[in-house]
This record gives sequence, C-alpha cells and structure tokens, in this order.
Amino acid sequence: MKSPFLFSSAACLSLFLLMAAGPAQAQKDPGPRGGPSGTGGPYDSLNAAEQSEFGAAMKTFMEVDSVSGTIESGAGLGPTFNGNSCAQCHAQPTIGGSSPGLKSQQNSVPNPQVALATLDGAHNSLPSFIAADGPVREARFIRNSDGSLDGGVHGLFSIAGRSDAGGCGLSQPNFAAQLAAGNVIFRIPTPTFGLGLVENTSDATLQANFAATASMRSRLGIGGHFNSSGNDGTITRFGWKAQNKSLMMFAGEAYNVEQGVSNELFDNERLAVAGCIYNGTPEDSTPIGDSTDGETSSDLVQFAMFMRFLAPPQPAAMSRSAHNGAQMFNAVGCALCHSPSLTTTKSQYAPLDGATYHPYSDFAVHHMGSTLADGVVQGSAGADEFRTAPLWGVGQRLFFLHDGRTSDLLQAIQAHASPSGCGGNLRFSQTRNQNCTSEANTVIHRFNSLSASQKQDILNFLRSL
Repeated sequence: MKSPFLFSSAACLSLFLLMAAGPAQAQKDPGPRGGPSGTGGPYDSLNAAEQSEFGAAMKTFMEVDSVSGTIESGAGLGPTFNGNSCAQCHAQPTIGGSSPGLKSQQNSVPNPQVALATLDGAHNSLPSFIAADGPVREARFIRNSDGSLDGGVHGLFSIAGRSDAGGCGLSQPNFAAQLAAGNVIFRIPTPTFGLGLVENTSDATLQANFAATASMRSRLGIGGHFNSSGNDGTITRFGWKAQNKSLMMFAGEAYNVEQGVSNELFDNERLAVAGCIYNGTPEDSTPIGDSTDGETSSDLVQFAMFMRFLAPPQPAAMSRSAHNGAQMFNAVGCALCHSPSLTTTKSQYAPLDGATYHPYSDFAVHHMGSTLADGVVQGSAGADEFRTAPLWGVGQRLFFLHDGRTSDLLQAIQAHASPSGCGGNLRFSQTRNQNCTSEANTVIHRFNSLSASQKQDILNFLRSL
C-alpha cells in the first residue's frame, strides 16, 4: 500500500535539493508535550462485553504481586524480578505506556525500581544504572562466564529478606563486576498502545509495505528483514528485536522474566534455588471450577486482552512547523523505515477489522551499527539489529532508544548513525548477523545537511505524534 506521506523518489530528491538554509539557530527537542495524554483507554467502538473485558483486564495489568499473595494481592513474585506490576513499568504517559522516571515532567513519577529494591524488607542494593530520574531498565549480559553468548535477562532484585520470603538467601548478580567488564546492556519498556492493530496486520501486508520501498531503500544503503518464528516461519513483531510473535507470547515472556511469575507459556521458575520456591508451577494458570476471586481466565490472557483492546495514541494538532517537519521527515528518508500507515486484516473485533493505522514502523529489523549494537542475538536479529521503533506516541515519551540512554530526541536521531568498522567492540565478538555500519548513515547525513530550522521542524513533527 502507498503511504500518504511517501513521496516518489524524484519528488524526494527535488524537495531535498530545494532545501534552503534557514535562520541561524540551534535546534532543540521541545520535550514531552503537555496537555491531555490521549492514551490509556479502550477503543470507542468496543461493544459492551468488550468494554467490560477491557476494564477487568486493565485491573489485572495494574495488579501488584508479592511472593505468595499475602502482602500484595497478586502472587508469584521472584525469586528474581525487575518489577512487581505490569503498570509499574508501562506508565508513561498513562498505563500501558513506556518508562516513567523524569520527576520534572508533567504527570511523570520517579523510577519505581528505586523503592522496589527494599520493599517489604528486601535486602537489595540499588544497581548504579537505576536512578530516581532515570528509566526503568532490565539488564542483560552479553556473554556467559565461559565466553559463550548469553543475551538473557538477569533480574535486578532478589526476594531475599522480604517478609514473605523467609529462608531465601539468593543474592543479586554482581552488576558492578559485569559493568566493569563491559558485559551489561539495558532495555527499557516498549509502549503497548495500539498493539492489537499490529498483531492483526497480516504478514502479506507487512511484506508488501516493505517491498514497496525496496528500490528507494537500496539507493540509501538501507536493507532490513523480518524476524520470524522458528516454528512456522511467520513474522514476529513485538519487542526491541521483534522477537515475539503475539501479544500472548509478549506477555508470557515479560511476566516470567520481569516479575518472575511462571505461567502457562513460560512454566519454569527462573533461578529455582533451594529455599526460594513457595508456590507450585505454573503460578499463573487458567482457573478451573469456581474461582474464589471471580476470575475466569489467567493473568496472561488478561494482559493480552488489555493490550489488544488498548487504543493507539492520539497525535496532537500539528503546527505549521510540524507540517513542514512531516515533509522533511519523508524527504530525508526517515519514512522508508518508519512507515506512516498500515492496514489490518479481518478481525472478530470491530475496531481491529480492516483498520488503517499510523505506527511509523515497518516492523522489520535493521542493522544500526556499532553505536547502538548490544551484542544480543534474538531469532534472526543479530548483534546490531533492532526493530524499527514505532513512533506513534513519541511526543510524550521520556526516554529513547532500546536502553533509554537519552531523553533528548535529537540525540536519539543522531545515535542512528555509526562509524564504519567494528574495531574491538566486545558487543560484536562471537555474534552473527552483524554489520557494524548503520543502515541509517545516509539518512542521518541528509538530516544533518538540513538547516537548523528544518531540523527543528522535524523535532516538532515528532513531538506532535
């Protein structure tokens, strides 16, 4: 399908050549926009039963877990964990979003992981990369102690010392030593708004959209490919490296990895060491018979339904500058990966049935080079490959890039470029599908060739999304 914002190659070239130097001024990220968030609610077109399901699912998404459900209402926390609620990490600008953490921003709250370290008597030390005004993070190690590839999440905290975890002596990982060895990379939460639309977009639609820009991408040195399921070969699309196939899989992995809750997709307890296991597995399961709390489905199903019915973020009205920025965004080539429009396939849910939406992503993975490489391989996504991050809702986001390294949108754009060659970069050693040079280099060169006022227009456009 043809995007309303994609120009022909001739038009893009003409527009680019006509770019005149604007007034001498410094471009600046205007920051998260204020006003109503326009996010966090269900689709207006859900029927009464679906609206009710969304309300129940949202309540489950907000539930706080303790070890056995004796302190907070949920059960299954640990033995290691990064958070105790889905909504704790997916909170900006509303429930379902990305990381909170910048206390100075409207409607934001301090990073909840700071207080979580010692909640309910836990004995955890706060890792140096977690701060009250920084992003919620998970930590992954690039290599195991024997030099083989790791890439997995290592929980920040242990339940040891908690009042509901007597007898558990599990220590935290030695993050200081791993940091000193350059062996730690970070991930921040991805927003969940509108993901039902993404889930209901057919592989054929994604492939056709990708093919439509192939020649233009090639001229700019942009490749890319889809990550895929090793079982049936279909396109996977959720997560920083598009490693998860469905919202159910996305939720099941996060529940197990981030909160330590075993479930019907990930049914093994992580770090099941003696003295730290208090519940049978799976800790989250489908209720059988009469449920004591009135629930008729597992938390996992509820999480997926919440995300499926969660409406996409609503953009703000665009200023004249933002309108110009939308044209510049396309002229320099950003829209070749950040596809403005896609259309869903048939669905039993009315708002997801044949709907055109605007994610600003092709959901493919691309080589981003040594600047962003994390050394982690997931499926067919290699050491420096990442899914094109959807830009809808970026206007109210606080932190950018997979590791939350910056809260400045201009810096995030510049980080898309990388120098040629890997050098001695540890994050490329013993990994596959590596390129070292970013596919976005030419696009960023074109961006840098714009006048300061034109760059500002692009920033203003992005902050309107």
